[in-house]
Amino acid sequence: MLDFALSTVATPHRPLAEAILLAEGAGYDAIEFRTFGTGSSRFACDPALTDEPKTRALVDASGIDCCSLATGVRLDEPIRPPVIGRVLFDNERQIREGKAAVDLAAQIEAPLVRVFGFESHGRESLTQTTKRVAWRLGMVCDHARNTGTRVVLENGGAFTTAESIAELIARVNSPLLGASYNAAIGRAAGDDPDQAVAVLADRLLLARVKDSVGGTPAMLGEGELAPDEFIGALADAGAELPVVFEWDAAWFEGLAPAEEIAAPALERLCRWAGQTEPSRLTA
Repeated sequence: MLDFALSTVATPHRPLAEAILLAEGAGYDAIEFRTFGTGSSRFACDPALTDEPKTRALVDASGIDCCSLATGVRLDEPIRPPVIGRVLFDNERQIREGKAAVDLAAQIEAPLVRVFGFESHGRESLTQTTKRVAWRLGMVCDHARNTGTRVVLENGGAFTTAESIAELIARVNSPLLGASYNAAIGRAAGDDPDQAVAVLADRLLLARVKDSVGGTPAMLGEGELAPDEFIGALADAGAELPVVFEWDAAWFEGLAPAEEIAAPALERLCRWAGQTEPSRLTA
């Protein structure tokens, strides 16, 4: 069965306890925490703003799990000049950001932490970008050893398709690295849902869905992104992993409040997956 989680991009102005309560009340199996790291106050429910034991206690007291920690960490910063720049400048800042995210995920007992590869710079080739991203990604994965947390690479930027992130994951070749597949990004890049699921196979540890019309968020199934096809592909493949629903209230003003959207979205996700209700209610 699929587990369904609500991302806190739906609840950016709510305290942590309220965000957890909303996800639990709507029936979700889990919650995904969006974080901007230490020192940021962009989200009231950012676990980086709360004592880690308190975050764990709030999750433990609820009927749901924390499935992942979603970061904006990217690993593509160019090294300039190409050779001597490795010696003269700080080329490990993004690695440190990734390691800090792993530490936070481990402290709040989140099993997954999401990062990005991202894009090429200037005239460099994708091969050059891939080599640099893979090096940094490998360092972050090494840091995750013995933490209980795994790193998931999400598609985006120069790595939009399932095949492109599968190739990058294979290059790193770490058992601590898997894929977080954003179905909306994949669809825009031309991915077929069944093929994407097949390409990622057991490397797929987390999936992400949303819907939109003309770039504006819409209720699942009422937009242009066909999330039902992707959920059907996961179900047909017998996948067992968290699927995160994103309602982008953090990035768009004037959207319906999360409490009006979360439960109806979950009902559709369950129906598309052939599940009568969330997995925590059938266990």
